[in-house]
Amino acid sequence: MSISEKPDGQEPSQWCPKCGALLSKGEALSPEPAPGTPRCDACGQPLAQPPLDSGNFPTNAQNTAPGGSGRNPMALVVVAVVAALMLYFGFHMARRSDSNPGMSITKSGIAPDFTLETLDGKSMSLSELRGKAVLLNFWATWCGPCKIETPWLVELQKQYGAQGLQVIGVAMDDSGKDDIAKFAQEMGVNYPVLLGKEAVGEEYGGVPALPESFFIGRDGKIVDRIIGLKGRGDIEEAIRKALNTQSGSTQAGSVPAAVQAQK
Repeated sequence: MSISEKPDGQEPSQWCPKCGALLSKGEALSPEPAPGTPRCDACGQPLAQPPLDSGNFPTNAQNTAPGGSGRNPMALVVVAVVAALMLYFGFHMARRSDSNPGMSITKSGIAPDFTLETLDGKSMSLSELRGKAVLLNFWATWCGPCKIETPWLVELQKQYGAQGLQVIGVAMDDSGKDDIAKFAQEMGVNYPVLLGKEAVGEEYGGVPALPESFFIGRDGKIVDRIIGLKGRGDIEEAIRKALNTQSGSTQAGSVPAAVQAQK
């Protein structure tokens, strides 16, 4: 017999579908609950509440309601700040890329020409060296790795100079000419040192780290690039690549190989 069937001589019993309370005629009401206590919609009886620390029900419905407005305001502030920073740096890098064609410098491309002052006050252009293999080294007097690399460049200039190698040092710091000359003398530099300019550095990709070397073939094209301090063997291998190139056709601003041989 189901709970809703009518026993002999008795009215059928009913159960509250929400609270499960047995609904019967003449049932005594429970004591008046505290104000604000939720009641069953079916029987009007007060519903028991779970303990506050039970973790079964949230204490703030706004925090759990989908699309509610109870989000953490600090989290929204952090997201806004991060988004603003991403937009700023993205815009900044885009402007730098658009205004600096040297950022896209690649191997096999013609090395950008320039004219810079030497330590003895003369001018020197990269195009003057067409027909030779050039190791273009960007460095600075404050650069620790440069102090390690410079003696290697001195030795490599001695070793491969007769085969057509010319090392060129471009000082990319704010030290005066006298300080740079003193540094070069102490390091025994046996190749030209030029006073660098920011515009030249930008033409070569902005020079993101020092030392940085470009290896230019006899035809004026870049054959390799080394950023930061590498082993002497890596530098020597790149030099051989540059030496193994052939002189290309004479371009505007370049000096024919025959003229180079007379120097």
